[in-house]
Amino acid sequence: MPDPFAEKLSLAPAGAAAHAPLAARMRPTSLEEFVGQVPLVGERGALRRMLVRGHLTSMLLWGPPGVGKTTLARLLAESVGAPFSTLSAVMSGVADVRAAIARAREWIDRGGASSVLFIDEIHRFNKAQQDALLPQVEDGTLTLIGATTENPYFEVNSALLSRLRVFRLEPLTDEDVGTVVRRAMADERGFGGRVTLGDEAFEHLVGIAGGDARAALNVLDAAVAIEESGEGGAPSASAGQVEGSTASRPVEPALEAIESAAQERVLAYDRAGDGHYGTVSAFIKSMRGNDPDAALYWLAAMIAAGEDPKFVVRRIIICASEDVGNADPRALQVAVAAAQALDWVGLPEAQYALAQATVFVTSSPKSDSVGRAYGAAMADVLAHGSLPVPGHLLPASVPRLKQFGIGVGYKFPHDFEGDDVPQQYLPDALVGRRYYEPSNEGYEAVIAKRMAALGEARQTGARHKARSSPPAASMGDGMKANMEARKRIAAKQKRDAG
Repeated sequence: MPDPFAEKLSLAPAGAAAHAPLAARMRPTSLEEFVGQVPLVGERGALRRMLVRGHLTSMLLWGPPGVGKTTLARLLAESVGAPFSTLSAVMSGVADVRAAIARAREWIDRGGASSVLFIDEIHRFNKAQQDALLPQVEDGTLTLIGATTENPYFEVNSALLSRLRVFRLEPLTDEDVGTVVRRAMADERGFGGRVTLGDEAFEHLVGIAGGDARAALNVLDAAVAIEESGEGGAPSASAGQVEGSTASRPVEPALEAIESAAQERVLAYDRAGDGHYGTVSAFIKSMRGNDPDAALYWLAAMIAAGEDPKFVVRRIIICASEDVGNADPRALQVAVAAAQALDWVGLPEAQYALAQATVFVTSSPKSDSVGRAYGAAMADVLAHGSLPVPGHLLPASVPRLKQFGIGVGYKFPHDFEGDDVPQQYLPDALVGRRYYEPSNEGYEAVIAKRMAALGEARQTGARHKARSSPPAASMGDGMKANMEARKRIAAKQKRDAG
């Protein structure tokens, strides 16, 4: 029965010709060649056991770039003998999805089984495009394999996600990347033994890949081209040279060629995806955990990857209040100053201010007492609602309101010794509730000592004593007199105008 799909099950990549990129030529053609992801494709891996049963379920492969999502999808389709077609969510629309569905139905009508549709970057499909797949995935017309670098639980519709099994692919280890690089140098699909690397260049290449095999192969491919052109510091080999000359030796890209090909470190970081959330999480937890070295590393990783510096400084400000709090009130000042410095000078100079704030906040004594206190207060608000304000705390803006008890009985703390006097401030239903319990860390130890002294003085009655001589007029008195004078002038002007 002829296959209706234009793309056959052959795993030789479409671009596997000699002029194709090295990464395309080295795409694995069997699960035995597949490197990494042992929990999934190893001898006891979940996907391997699925294939042993001869069944392939719809799934979503979630992982960073260069770990083999597309290759794995092809290998899985071949293992069950299913027709395989691909769509890119970046380039395709609903019409392309419907065309793939039509081909799959035609194949079934001709006696075939379920077809495999691979959709790369499936998170880029909108809701309508994702919904168009639901009936066919549900009835088995299509076995859908989606690939995404984003967290599918945030980016894929729940209706579609419920019909897929999610498999998480991890970044390749340095050992895995090294295996891929060695194979590319030795295999005839790659350089067939005509390329070799010194230890230093090899380790650097593997290190800068950040677990991305495709990135490592692309850099190697470019480095070989640089070396062969003579730009890498070694003489290039001429095709006409005789045996025993330079032409008979393997090309060996130097460390400088690897650095030149890479230009800069390949950063496994996506400003809109899991790299973003994972790195900032490590940054925050390092600041909270008093590790300035780790915090500086994650700060540098974010800035080097092009993260929005305003996003970074907001995290520093939040940490200064949430995790340092009153243990060192200066932390918030330094963090806010770093934000202002960023506005004034921008990058790259503002990196100094960001680093200074990061180290200060990380090295400060920690206390989350303020956050806990606010959380407890919010819990009471949610549980009891907005309770009535005690009458003596209400403003008596009109004197006759006092006959109703409004504003009656309030004691002005500055009229008493120590500028404090016991009186009720909480609502009646919450009298005696304690929210803020300062710790013994940093400046909060001073606050705790003062609060304890206040409590003791109130219990002994020492704070009931009014000052022997009334204080001088306050700013409030001056403002009140000024307002009264302005009212008199306004009233006189109104009479004169009438």
